[in-house]
Amino acid sequence: MATVEFFFDYSSPWTYYAYSRIETFCTDNDAELIWKPFLVGGVFNKVNPSVYNRRDNPIPPKDNYYKKDLADWARYLDIEKNPTAVSPLNSVKSLRGAFVAIEEDKIGPYSGACFKAYWTDKRDISQESELKEIAISVGMDGDAFIERIGMDEIKKQLFVNTDEIIERGGFGSPTFFVNSDDMYFGNDRFELMRFALTGKKTA
Repeated sequence: MATVEFFFDYSSPWTYYAYSRIETFCTDNDAELIWKPFLVGGVFNKVNPSVYNRRDNPIPPKDNYYKKDLADWARYLDIEKNPTAVSPLNSVKSLRGAFVAIEEDKIGPYSGACFKAYWTDKRDISQESELKEIAISVGMDGDAFIERIGMDEIKKQLFVNTDEIIERGGFGSPTFFVNSDDMYFGNDRFELMRFALTGKKTA
């Protein structure tokens, strides 16, 4: 069976947009979806520091278009994105929670709840109290969830995935790997991934 690995960080609005389509995309194209939480800030620090330089030296025309592009995609995907919800987000604990959600087969609903909480509702999902509510809302035990995200084995998994995407040539979120070694970056690569999986072009 074909596979699509989805490397994601909740701190990225573009990843929110990609998340909204990835499950349906994989179902429609007979591909197994493999969820890969990772810390995009760790990737920026090691291989893509230009992101920070860009924040410190804004380019107004480019920034204005960036905001328009975010809004256009939100309308297209029917996602309510709060325009005042901005990065950076400390997403470490929410991403640790993603591993717990994977273990409990709740990763789809959990990820949707995290993205919506931060990017739509402007809730601070760096806080354990917010994450506990999210965990409960998708059917997990809140106290057990908080205990798990503090465990060394969960912390280690986040570092392992972050190192893995760097080793495989990734530099941001969302990143996808089709059938292990065919990498795609960005919310707008679904047509190319479909072509890679099926050989078919969209109409």
